[in-house]
Amino acid sequence: MGDAQVTVGGRTLTLTNLDKVLYPAVGFTKAEVVEYYARIAPVLLEHCAGRCVTFRRFPDGVETAGFFEKRCPKHRPGWIEVSIGPGDRNGEVAYCRLEEPAALVWAANLAALELHTPMALAADLESPTMVVFDLDPGPRTDIADCARVALELREVVGSLGLELFAKTSGSKGMQVYLPLNTPHTHQHAADFALAAAQVLERRDPRRITTVMAKAERTGRVFIDWSQNSRHKTTICAYSLRARPTPTVSTPVNWDEVADAAGGMPLSFTASEVVGRVEALGDLFAPTLSLLQTLPG
Repeated sequence: MGDAQVTVGGRTLTLTNLDKVLYPAVGFTKAEVVEYYARIAPVLLEHCAGRCVTFRRFPDGVETAGFFEKRCPKHRPGWIEVSIGPGDRNGEVAYCRLEEPAALVWAANLAALELHTPMALAADLESPTMVVFDLDPGPRTDIADCARVALELREVVGSLGLELFAKTSGSKGMQVYLPLNTPHTHQHAADFALAAAQVLERRDPRRITTVMAKAERTGRVFIDWSQNSRHKTTICAYSLRARPTPTVSTPVNWDEVADAAGGMPLSFTASEVVGRVEALGDLFAPTLSLLQTLPG
């Protein structure tokens, strides 16, 4: 099975090299990547629709370097929507927007394994819809350490009457999100994220750092508050990751985070995530509608 023509939501797409293995360690093919994105589209699109999407593409599989692609390819179909997004120092960038299942399948056919999105919608780039705390385990730390920090973060931020939601990064760490869905600036979001992270850092500087320098991260979890910058993106909920196995950035509940803090595994592959959504629904759905306001 090399190429195929398919119809998705009334759109006709030509899919190529479907038998190409993109995850060699487990034999996971491009056809399986496309199938995953087609099946997860109903929930994933809720979290990337309306946002400027950056692709991380691996046409030769995850054992190669791959590359980031901000600019929506010129060879895109005419029905793929684009928006001028945060851009870079070289000027404005027209990003792809993935608004329908066919668009997600088209991106999968480009071997865009990873989908990265900003905190703001394309229609209002100056107002983030959420705050993100990106928990990155340094050397000699792991997902269990990240889970413990996530629980502490929930305690501190929860004391302000604010609700948080967690997901795995699909890689080594995890992210904790604070939905806003009310007008805020990126600076306000970043300042709040730093302040909350510094509370945890002061509590236990041996385990937690807010300093970006890699030399400071050994034995610590780095809380990356800078991901709230207007120009930054994080991995989208339900996106695959370019790891040896097809792991997914997966929304999790707080009981699962507590179990992970106690040493239970917290990693999910594509097939497991499809099953989770069928059984549990979209655990990240509240991040789209919950209205919260940061303290001044």
